[in-house]
Amino acid sequence: MTAATHSSLFPQVPDSADAVLDGLDPEQREVATALHGPVCVLAGAGTGKTRAITHRIAYGVRAGILQPSSVLAVTFTNRAAGEMRGRLRQLGAQGVQARTFHSAALRQLQFFWPKAIGGSLPRLVDRKVQLVADAAAACRIRLDRGELRDVTAEIEWSKVTQTVPADYAPAAAKAGREAPRDPAEIAQIYSVYEDLKRDRSVIDFEDVLLLTVAVLQDRHDIADQVRAQYQHFVVDEYQDVSPLQQRLLELWLGDRDSLCVVGDASQTIYSFTGATPDHLLDFRTRHPGATVVKLVRDYRSTPQVVHLANGLLAQAHGRAADHRLELISQRPAGPEPVYTEYADEPAEAEGAARRIRELVNAGVPAAEIAILFRTNSQSETYEQALADAGVPYQLRGAERFFDRPEVRKAGVALRAAARFGGNDALLDDTVDLPSQVRAVLSGEGWTTKPPAGSGAVRERWESLAALVNLAHDVTAGRPTATLADFVAELDERAGAQHAPTVQGVTLASLHSAKGLEWDVVFLVGVAEGMMPITYAKTDEQIEEERRLLYVGVTRARERLHVSWSLSRTPGGRPNRRPSHFLDGLRPGSTGTVGRGAGAGTGGVERGFTGGPVAAPRRTQRTPARCRVCGRTLTDAGEMKLMRCDNCPSDMDEGLYERLREWRADQARLSGQPAFCVFTDRTLMAIAESAPDDDRELARIPGVGMRKLNRYGADVLAICAGQQPGGVVEGD
Repeated sequence: MTAATHSSLFPQVPDSADAVLDGLDPEQREVATALHGPVCVLAGAGTGKTRAITHRIAYGVRAGILQPSSVLAVTFTNRAAGEMRGRLRQLGAQGVQARTFHSAALRQLQFFWPKAIGGSLPRLVDRKVQLVADAAAACRIRLDRGELRDVTAEIEWSKVTQTVPADYAPAAAKAGREAPRDPAEIAQIYSVYEDLKRDRSVIDFEDVLLLTVAVLQDRHDIADQVRAQYQHFVVDEYQDVSPLQQRLLELWLGDRDSLCVVGDASQTIYSFTGATPDHLLDFRTRHPGATVVKLVRDYRSTPQVVHLANGLLAQAHGRAADHRLELISQRPAGPEPVYTEYADEPAEAEGAARRIRELVNAGVPAAEIAILFRTNSQSETYEQALADAGVPYQLRGAERFFDRPEVRKAGVALRAAARFGGNDALLDDTVDLPSQVRAVLSGEGWTTKPPAGSGAVRERWESLAALVNLAHDVTAGRPTATLADFVAELDERAGAQHAPTVQGVTLASLHSAKGLEWDVVFLVGVAEGMMPITYAKTDEQIEEERRLLYVGVTRARERLHVSWSLSRTPGGRPNRRPSHFLDGLRPGSTGTVGRGAGAGTGGVERGFTGGPVAAPRRTQRTPARCRVCGRTLTDAGEMKLMRCDNCPSDMDEGLYERLREWRADQARLSGQPAFCVFTDRTLMAIAESAPDDDRELARIPGVGMRKLNRYGADVLAICAGQQPGGVVEGD
């Protein structure tokens, strides 16, 4: 599993700004060097988006273009923020703030509250469920456990969409939400919930954003102070931004446009919480001059996994599907996805556990295997099956690693040893950091061999073993690291909830698996009624279920197992069928895999034969050279023109203007910015080469097969001095 890769696992700090760019592919380099004005990075799964944006920040800092303290990088989880900070530190960009929206807002709110409101900030409640229960009781409304959870979710959705209690019913109806109770009752509970918070002088998670927005809107002096501090913003996972987070971002920005956003509309899976990809998809409309870079080279998954992922999206519909990115695997060929049908759910769990046992026996680390399911209720069956098979596992989303009693005790022991190690007989024979950690943790129950079986004893051992493994990782990246350094590392990770890898198979819901990856993934329960889930009724909800399956598929690096069962229980009625999302993709199924209006290059085969998918043949690429002076070209814009920016151009100015006029007509008709038809650089390249036929036009970077088919006839007609045959609809 790739948890947040930490600083200690990274190579030495690059010795110059230019060295920061080493190893980036052309599109990633374009991201890293686009430091001015608004930038939108459309990044498919596994395409190295975190690498691109951290190198962008580091390059700007190392080149003296960005001041570290003026940069605020925002993401959605503490784990991702911790990863970003670690990468930036190893790239020599210390001092950059990398935080979640909530932690950045909370820090500002705590600082400015005395000045803006007076007194101290009210206490932040970790869990609002009890408050919601109290509000329901005050309204004399009985809620069972499921309803309590669902009503709490409705209140959270209302707040991030900036919906007040009085407006809940019409807002929920407009959004197509199926309220768990009568909307009037939910509105009443919501209103009383807000009253209870005020009476008890507490705030909740969403209030942190709401109050920060209110302070920045009402106090221009405070807003100016924040904007003076932060002048450059980077937002990761931008497809998951809620209206409230977008409003906060706008207040941080003010009238500036020094903003870089990164996202993928095809990975929008949290709309039930108020997240919407509209801010990402509308970015170019709000910022017409934005630089847009598409990352489609998939470094994570084999061509076989990518083939299935692309096939899923090729059948998608809706606005997000119109902006899909077609991934191109950069890895060697791997095994085909395995599709398995079982009689019932216990048989499916036993089958998965049996295959995992075989993989572990063959040398695959248990931590590199995951079982992903649609709902948390499916977990118990797989926990039992793995335990019966003697396979260790960890449940993602359960008790947080650093909150486990054995981890807290281990931290106390390590901290004491770091402070008084010279007087600790345990450390007398230790020679390096790993041996010191092993010696200390041996007193807490760690042994060189794991205990037999599963259960609590094995889980405690796995937690301590994760700390021992982390000590080896720290030493590999920093050979001179001391026990005090290791304790500092643990403290930083605890603050970011960046847990080390536990050596066990990961059990996780598809939602909680977002942002992670494994060598082997088992996607289980992929049947109608579960994927898509039964309560997904509208087209938009069903498409989000498809995207959720896409996220699950793209978690796999090498091997992917997809399974479903015909009934829930042994002997039950076999009335289930595999998910229709797999039609035309799994062996023996029928269905057509369409192409859609994908934004990336590459293609999806029609249907699925079950035969091997050929790995893309790698060709030796010669360096691009300027056709005027012969210098090697590295800048993507110069490579498109095939000349240096400062070398003389032989462009036909009249042809260039005719192309620009034609492009403006196409943009007006399609309702998109002009650069979505062709960028200025591509038009310049066309005007300089004046191609005579399709083959010459296709050689120009920026003219892919999709645009050649759509616009080629018009462009060639204009180059030949003729009128285009007519505007082309759509894009």
